[in-house]
Amino acid sequence: MPENVRNLIIVGSGCSGLTAAIYAARANLRPLVIDGHEPGGQLSITTLVENFPGFPEGIQGPELIENMRQQAARFGAEFLAGHVASVDLGQKSADLGKKLIEVNLGRETLLARTLIIASGASARWLGLPNEQALIGHGVSSCATCDGFFFSGKEIAVIGGGDSAMEEALFLTRFASKVTVIHRRHEFRASKIMLDRARKHDQIEFLTDTVVDDVLDVSKKEVTGLRLRNLKTGEQWDLPASAMFLGIGHTPNAQFIGDQLDRDGEGYLIPEGFVGSRAPGVFISGDVADRHYRQAVTAAGTGCMAALEVEKYLEEIGK
Repeated sequence: MPENVRNLIIVGSGCSGLTAAIYAARANLRPLVIDGHEPGGQLSITTLVENFPGFPEGIQGPELIENMRQQAARFGAEFLAGHVASVDLGQKSADLGKKLIEVNLGRETLLARTLIIASGASARWLGLPNEQALIGHGVSSCATCDGFFFSGKEIAVIGGGDSAMEEALFLTRFASKVTVIHRRHEFRASKIMLDRARKHDQIEFLTDTVVDDVLDVSKKEVTGLRLRNLKTGEQWDLPASAMFLGIGHTPNAQFIGDQLDRDGEGYLIPEGFVGSRAPGVFISGDVADRHYRQAVTAAGTGCMAALEVEKYLEEIGK
């Protein structure tokens, strides 16, 4: 057995991966956390987080992530900047005690007895000129996280599927008006979700319409959207205090290939709560969660995955 084998490698440094690191480090497993291409996950681009337990006044997303990172490091977790190119989950080995998992970072390959995949999911953005500059200042991909901040305001939701309808319906709890903007005339949403949104008196629809840009970077807040009708070419500005993206997320699981079960959109499908068909490989956070996508649920599954790693290593005698 090579001497440089890790007990645990955690792929991803968001809320789920860092929670797993805290628990694993406290169990003296000295986990190695691979930051990934989005260090800190989606919380790192979030402003005020008011729904994470224990912070009555709320906490800034990057500060919460940094606190968790320091907490994990205090107990012995190690961190490595890098992006996982591929993994070999070692499923061909019949002897679990000798099975090793290979994690390829491109420049080097790491070996581990166990692996937690906490690589998250990336929000799909429109790619507008000012979009990224206004994330956290009125541009959001999470109505549950940020809807409260726009109480009594006019809000736009982009998309035509169930995700967009769910976002729009949720936002009616806060907004004075929600405008759903969709590039096509027909919607991909299920009939029940579309009918529910259409019947709501606070929701209006703009079809055959795209967003050319979001305003106004100079004011450091969203004041409106520059829209364009695809059939007529007409362009105009829609007043709005926020733009919520309801066009889905992309799970960061490409490096797994076909070694684990995935659904039609690429999300990993756990066995049980956080297990997988590969012994010693566990799944946590948004890479498998297409429904809740909250910091606290990601943290919960990170905890579960770390506890399962501890149990697995005890069973194989490590």
